[in-house]
Amino acid sequence: MIWDDKIGFGAAYYAEYHLEPRLDQDLDLMAAGGFNVIRVGESVWSTWEPREGEFHLDWLQPILDGAQARRIDVIIGTPTYAVPPWLRAAYPETALHVATGTPKPYGMRQDVNYAHPRFRELAERIIRKIVERYAEHPAVVGWQVDNEPGLSLIYNPDVFAGFVRWCEDRYGSVAAVNERWGLTYWSHRLASWNELWVPEGNSTPSYDLAWRRYQAKITHDMIRWQADLVRSLVPKHHLITTCIAANQPGQDVTVIGESLDVVGANVYYASQAGLELPGPDDLDPKGAPTWIGWSGPAYVQLLADIARGMKQAPFLVTETNATTIGSSADELVPWPGQLRQVGYLLLARGARLIEYWHWHTNRFGAETWWEGILGHNLQPGRIYRELGAVGAELAEHRDVLAGLEPLSQVGLIVSAESRWGVEAQPPFHGGGDARRDTGGDKLAYEKSLATIYRGLFDAGLASDILSPAQLRQACGGDPARAVTRWPVLIGISMYIISDADLNFLRRYAEAGGHLVWTPRSGMADEEGIVRADVMPGALREAAGLRYEESTSLLRPVEVTGLNGHAQWYAHCLMPDGAEVIAGYDHPFLADYAAVTTHRYGKGQLTVLGCFADRALSGALARWVAAESLPVDPWRAARGATQSHIACRTANGRTLHIIHNWSWQPSRYVVPASVTALGADTALLSDQPIELGAWDVQILLENGKTS
Repeated sequence: MIWDDKIGFGAAYYAEYHLEPRLDQDLDLMAAGGFNVIRVGESVWSTWEPREGEFHLDWLQPILDGAQARRIDVIIGTPTYAVPPWLRAAYPETALHVATGTPKPYGMRQDVNYAHPRFRELAERIIRKIVERYAEHPAVVGWQVDNEPGLSLIYNPDVFAGFVRWCEDRYGSVAAVNERWGLTYWSHRLASWNELWVPEGNSTPSYDLAWRRYQAKITHDMIRWQADLVRSLVPKHHLITTCIAANQPGQDVTVIGESLDVVGANVYYASQAGLELPGPDDLDPKGAPTWIGWSGPAYVQLLADIARGMKQAPFLVTETNATTIGSSADELVPWPGQLRQVGYLLLARGARLIEYWHWHTNRFGAETWWEGILGHNLQPGRIYRELGAVGAELAEHRDVLAGLEPLSQVGLIVSAESRWGVEAQPPFHGGGDARRDTGGDKLAYEKSLATIYRGLFDAGLASDILSPAQLRQACGGDPARAVTRWPVLIGISMYIISDADLNFLRRYAEAGGHLVWTPRSGMADEEGIVRADVMPGALREAAGLRYEESTSLLRPVEVTGLNGHAQWYAHCLMPDGAEVIAGYDHPFLADYAAVTTHRYGKGQLTVLGCFADRALSGALARWVAAESLPVDPWRAARGATQSHIACRTANGRTLHIIHNWSWQPSRYVVPASVTALGADTALLSDQPIELGAWDVQILLENGKTS
């Protein structure tokens, strides 16, 4: 990869948004600030092609020439996610339908049906024009195809017709669909394919699962089509990526990156108090934009691990906070030190590029108050100075920091199909009025992942995120190899799972792994049909328990044996050989277990029978670590406001990164001989290091290579 031997550090740059020319001034500031890459061109189809067939391609030339003169790399984006007015006016059939017969009004972005043949023709024409014009420019190192794909499900007639054909290919016959979707229910049996109803009226979970699979396929096909097109036109050393906002409705993050050389991802987070540790116990982002999932440094690390999990490989951060993000009501500037902290966290978890959105703050448009490195006055201020210092630090120490390999102890198994299945039939209500929230909490799967992940983070454990298919691929289908790589695997609400995957996980435990099973896992087959088994079904013998009932929890229930509470929903676990690790302090649930473990073969299977609050999730993570992972003195040395990340340098040495997520200075006592980044003398074991407010220390372990 282009940034294996250096660290990409840059910003999205839109010279075309300036109201007065200042290209040289901007590029000089970038070079002085240590910025070595820019992303350009992805949002302005109407600048490239202001009228149909009229191409203005030369405006980018001075930007690329100026970047080359300052040794700044350039990624050019294809502009297909924001179509010009003439396209909508001339070809209304390409408008994305938010429901059958209901086009999305023009005026935002991502309002096009990217499966439509006419759109593909127009998109290919502009892509070819741009790529052929600039493919040989020496400043260009790569291409971003489209941007943040999969934002909306597409209900256009041609898409529905394609879905019907896809169903014919997948299932073969109407009779098979009737059986595999359970269409006897409510008289939904089909006599022919033309009787398949449009999705808005659907109430069949298996139909919904198929519809979501097809929507993801449309998105993946579009990205693959663009990637293949661009790849056919550019030099072999150019990289192909896109910018992914994880878990949009129309995507599967474990598949969407397959056609790319490297994935790019958004990593946006709540700054200020949103990065405090310990921070709030709930999943409320506390004042951040509503689309930020939750607060805390664990959320940033989760997004990085999701990005790395897309290809099980290093990734690019194509967008992240420069300063305030969101609307004009979201003016939360990062506190001094927080940008540096997050930058090192991202590098430690596998980022090869950190690119801020964006260079300068727009003075017009929908994102007027989504602020960049330069504010509205376009003068270098505190943010520029802080990031400039980070850029200089990364350049000075690139021999140590380039190409870091994350070290993880735990594998988290995720599944888009399970997320869609849980979303269709959530196991609990959201925070609002349950009488009005008749469908349940559509974020139940995300909350399942969040609670487990944050518990692991609080316990000092790092995670790899992968799908069942990626798990099998990583170990060549051999469960024993999976044990060697991941001594602990946690299945995140694996509601939709095949018999083959269940058998693989059973054999993983038998071979010596520690499998942790979480609520709603193993219940339904690949079509969303609930299994006629006493749960946990195929894992019942390995788990040493059964459960026949599950219950909603209208309020948190205290657990015994481990600290914390069950919340939202619980299975009524009945041990049959399993050891009870935690129970309930509750008149009904006291007869059942909350957490059990059972030795099976060379390993063990632990069942978490409820959705855990933060305290219980952290306690369970610490218990699992004590059971199955080596003692780690670095983990044990952390203070309440501190986190520790370990990674391996390109030459095999171990790097430790210690964060202090607080205004209060803190002390960390190093458990081994280390040298601080940039220092001349070593720190001996048991010597303290001081961390200031919102500080991070980078420590290179002495004498350790592999």
